[in-house]
Amino acid sequence: MKILVTGGSGYIGSVTLARLLQAGHRVHVFDNLERGHREALPPGIPLTVGDLRDAAAIADTMAAVRPDAVMHFAAYALVGESMRQPELYFVNNVTGGINLLEAMRAAGVKQIVFSSSCATYGEPGSADIDESTLQSPTNPYGESKLIFEKMLRWYSGIHGFRTIALRYFNACGATETLGEDHADETHLIPLVLRVALGQSPHVKIFGDDYDTPDGTCIRDYVHVVDLAEAHLQALERGVTGAMNLGTGRGFSVKEVVEACRRVTGHPIPAIISPRRPGDPGRLVARAALAGEKLGWQPRFTEIDEIVATAWRWHQAHPHGYA
Repeated sequence: MKILVTGGSGYIGSVTLARLLQAGHRVHVFDNLERGHREALPPGIPLTVGDLRDAAAIADTMAAVRPDAVMHFAAYALVGESMRQPELYFVNNVTGGINLLEAMRAAGVKQIVFSSSCATYGEPGSADIDESTLQSPTNPYGESKLIFEKMLRWYSGIHGFRTIALRYFNACGATETLGEDHADETHLIPLVLRVALGQSPHVKIFGDDYDTPDGTCIRDYVHVVDLAEAHLQALERGVTGAMNLGTGRGFSVKEVVEACRRVTGHPIPAIISPRRPGDPGRLVARAALAGEKLGWQPRFTEIDEIVATAWRWHQAHPHGYA
């Protein structure tokens, strides 16, 4: 198949792109390179540097490429930033999404795999989350993802699109060549590993008064390689609907810091800071539906193993792709 990949230079997009190529698919990347890295793309890969907020740019690209399907990763994805500047998230993630869907409709492209998020669920309480859990986002980032999911359902019902929204939990880890490099890093594992690399004096733990066993937030950490595999399976099986991608295991912030200490051998000082607005206390997936519909099972479920893949990449790329 020929796949148009939006946001293909980003963290999850680039790993999925590599998996698509490995599986024998042809790809064309549409990316403004604002928060991704050209260096994360294979040499010679077809690339259109463009922005989804530019309706003409994505329409022209879609008409020229005529892909069989779209994989949509291009979005702003920082919870804290969305709480400060919600307008960025609704213009980029929602308006850009409308432009993408309309470009697909005009070109007769009917299949899309969407990179969604567990942030659409908001604060579900202590129970693990399945696809029937009420979606009630606590931040504009999650709201923007939920709005696009709703748009997909309507385009599916009215225009005959084949759509799937993959709601993944905390993406993490790395391959030998592709890893996590954000200018404004908010993800826990790379922030902890910066301390081990000597680039930060300590890691901040945002809140230790949550209703969890050790008072810190609990998250389900799913490896980026497993996420890429799920996207490939969703594409090739033509599955529709929405489903969670997670391991079903939750680790607290303190547990992740301890895992990083074990893997790196570094003491990694940590200090307690105030909670971040919009952060739920616990997000852990029930992902049985992905197993049933996709045959998907995460390979990486142990936090030390996940951290070790990230650590190897950050040691080899201490300044990221630069």
